[in-house]
Amino acid sequence: MKCLLILHAGESGAGHAFALAQAAAEGAQAEAGGVQVCLWPALQAGVDELLAADALLFVTPEKFGYMAGALKDFFDRTFYPAQGKVAGLPYALIVVAGNDGLGAIGAVERIARGYPFKPVAEPLLVRGAPTPVELAQARELGEALASGLLLGIF
Repeated sequence: MKCLLILHAGESGAGHAFALAQAAAEGAQAEAGGVQVCLWPALQAGVDELLAADALLFVTPEKFGYMAGALKDFFDRTFYPAQGKVAGLPYALIVVAGNDGLGAIGAVERIARGYPFKPVAEPLLVRGAPTPVELAQARELGEALASGLLLGIF
């Protein structure tokens, strides 16, 4: 069974990033015949979860023009142990911004190139509280990732 790992760096059970991660997980589960959807807080996930994943979705709030420290911590803990084992792993990104979000997007993309992961969708940038349209976009992104895994697109 294929595994879609959704890592969120927001507050568990609360917050805008968590709401978007949950919406993406719902979309992926709607498409999930044959895809296991794993929604993990970034601080609790590690190299084992990363190596078990067939695709990734990172969801982070913007903090001081950068990704949340929880997501950076995940990258710090998994980068060297995952070297040579995750090249080309497909990923997508959702950023919840209080500012313009571009610093957070750029930072995640730069680190992702170092693994090297493969971007398979444009980043979804949400400014402030997610609207119903933005929650639907997150659900569609989760559905697209699950569909891509099922169809063998990535």
